[in-house]
Amino acid sequence: MNEHFNDIFSTTRCLSQQQLLDYVQGKLTAEEQHEVEMHLSDCELCSDALEGLEAIKDKEKIPGWIRQMKWELLKKLRTRYRSRRKSENYIYLAVIILCILFLLLALFWTYHFSTIKH
Repeated sequence: MNEHFNDIFSTTRCLSQQQLLDYVQGKLTAEEQHEVEMHLSDCELCSDALEGLEAIKDKEKIPGWIRQMKWELLKKLRTRYRSRRKSENYIYLAVIILCILFLLLALFWTYHFSTIKH
C-alpha cells in the first residue's frame, strides 16, 4: 500500500477511531472519557463523527463497517492518484515528441539551406 494512503488522520490531534468507538461503547475510564469530552467540545469534526456513531443501533458492527468504508476510500484515492500519474506521463510524452519534431525540423532546414547554391 502506498504510504500516502496509510492513515488519513495520522497527522491530526483528533481522536483515534478506537477512542471514538470505545467512548460510544462506554469502554473508557472516567479520566479517558473526560479527555475525549474535552476534545469533543473543541473539535467539530470529531463531534460530527461521534454523532454519526451514536446514531448507529448495532454498535458492535461499527468496526467492520469502518474498515470497509476506509478500504473503499483508499481504493478510490489510489484510482485518482494513478489516473493523475497517467495524465502526467502523457504530458511528458507529448513534450518529448515535440522536442524530437523540432530537432528534425531544425536538421531539415539546416540541410536544405546548406545544399542551396548561391
